[in-house]
Amino acid sequence: MPVTAVVGAQWGDEGKGRVVDALAEKMDLVIRFQGGDNAGHTVVNHYGTFKLHLVPSGIFTSTAQCLIGTGCVVYPPALFEELAAIEAAGVDTSRLYVSDRAQIVMPYHRQLDSLHESGGAALGTTKRGIGPAYSDKSARRGLRMGDLLRPDWLQSRLTKAVEHANIELKYYDQKPIDVQEMLEVCQAWGEKLQDRIINPLPMVRQAYEQNANILLEGQLAAMRDLDWGTYPYVTSSNPTATFAPVGAGLPPQALTQVIGVVKAYTTAVGAGPVPTDQGDNDTAERLREKGGEYGATTGRPRRCGWLDTVNLNYVAYLNGFTDIVITKLDVLDGMPELKICTGYRLADGTLIDYVPDTPIYETVEPIYESWPGWPDNAARTAKSWSDLPAAAQNYLTRIQELVGVPIKFVSVGPEREAMFEGKIN
Repeated sequence: MPVTAVVGAQWGDEGKGRVVDALAEKMDLVIRFQGGDNAGHTVVNHYGTFKLHLVPSGIFTSTAQCLIGTGCVVYPPALFEELAAIEAAGVDTSRLYVSDRAQIVMPYHRQLDSLHESGGAALGTTKRGIGPAYSDKSARRGLRMGDLLRPDWLQSRLTKAVEHANIELKYYDQKPIDVQEMLEVCQAWGEKLQDRIINPLPMVRQAYEQNANILLEGQLAAMRDLDWGTYPYVTSSNPTATFAPVGAGLPPQALTQVIGVVKAYTTAVGAGPVPTDQGDNDTAERLREKGGEYGATTGRPRRCGWLDTVNLNYVAYLNGFTDIVITKLDVLDGMPELKICTGYRLADGTLIDYVPDTPIYETVEPIYESWPGWPDNAARTAKSWSDLPAAAQNYLTRIQELVGVPIKFVSVGPEREAMFEGKIN
């Protein structure tokens, strides 16, 4: 049964949206399986350029149903804004549904997130309320999208949730939340979304049992995974393919293909160890400006550096990658020399080829291989693997060797047509 997961292979921002947008042309159902509007997927197609934060990137394929899955957290105003932008471009969004079990990001979650980040131990969150929403979910006081359709249940649940939120707000000397005002806000959300909120399991199960083509879209990447990322500098959900069936509503054996999306270099947003980060040197600045490395959600400049195949190999194992897609190869056009991190040196001089726990990871020194670059604009104009200059082919082949996973596609631009098949073995 053809179920494909597309997940990030580094720290996020690898170009998953453009990959899902391209693959969705052959899909019947596209499901976003975790996360909220704290990270965006940029999609460029004949409709225009879009920064999607909640809506699955398959929304531009007229034959594909789209679902914001149970593993997600949803801030309704952000969803309304996103839908309005998509609809303004002439896209039919009637095929978008939201799981009734997905959690709601409430306004007080965003307020608390901002207050938490204002202290001395900021983690570099987007202040979109994602952490507080997932915290309430785990504490079993969260609100779910289906609650918006059940007034009596909503009022009972909301009263308890606000009571706890007000305890936290009091600690920060903030004005308390009025339950009645918040109830009216939720009721307005419910009226707008009542035709989209569904029990997703009948639709998902039917698609799976009828051998429909299903695509699971992840947000961020495993280096930001709550359990396997650089904790505590992580997101509050699990962006790995292992979680994809859970967040989507599928059995674990459903996955037949796991595609990891890899940027041809490294970028990251937020605090925490990123061994190959080049800081503010010329290499980082060149990558940032040529690659447009600014967050799709916040506009924050991304940390930039050389490709790290140690963490890439680690992520490939955790996800069970069957294939990888290399994106933004064109950004490396014109660089005289490239580097690939192949190992780490610990503070005592010991060499390791794995990702250690965060306190140790913060101290590692990257070990590099050097590779020759290729002429400016050479990758950007390529239409196939054979069009790539030999140096680019060698660089990609080395990545494939180090990761141990075949390159399925190579992307040399944001457009759909700027992605072609990888090396034929």
